[in-house]
Amino acid sequence: MITIIAAAGNNNELGKDNDLIWHLPDDFKRFKKLTTGHHIIMGRKTFESFPKPLPNRIHLVITRNKDYQPEGAVIVHSLEDALDIAKVDEQPFIIGGGEIYKLGLEIADKIELTRVHGNFNADTFFPEIPSEKWDLITKEFHDKDEKHKFDFTYQTFVKK
Repeated sequence: MITIIAAAGNNNELGKDNDLIWHLPDDFKRFKKLTTGHHIIMGRKTFESFPKPLPNRIHLVITRNKDYQPEGAVIVHSLEDALDIAKVDEQPFIIGGGEIYKLGLEIADKIELTRVHGNFNADTFFPEIPSEKWDLITKEFHDKDEKHKFDFTYQTFVKK
């Protein structure tokens, strides 16, 4: 089961200047819980936004740069190559960025989306989720609090 995991604002905002535009500790915990022990597929810019590789996950980084060889990542040159390597994993995760999500939307089986209730200045966006192809099966709302500046909702979609 190929799963996309993302957090996006009301207008599908993902980030700006290769960084997140909100800080939601509970969402980070959920991301860690869901992805630990799995292959995580991402673009080069997403990988470079991490201070270091995330523990207990295999990082598959898609790039056109044939000379790119960062420590802690397996380099591939297409989503298909990443999925071929990840086929040993029962649930690899596509974790971004915007272009990789667009490619992944066609082949994913599930989307774990954290909808951040706010409008943000962004330069990277999550693709629209076409309702004719995807069913929203669960949602769990969370109020803002002292650790979370914005309300947010965990949403799970499955392909029809």
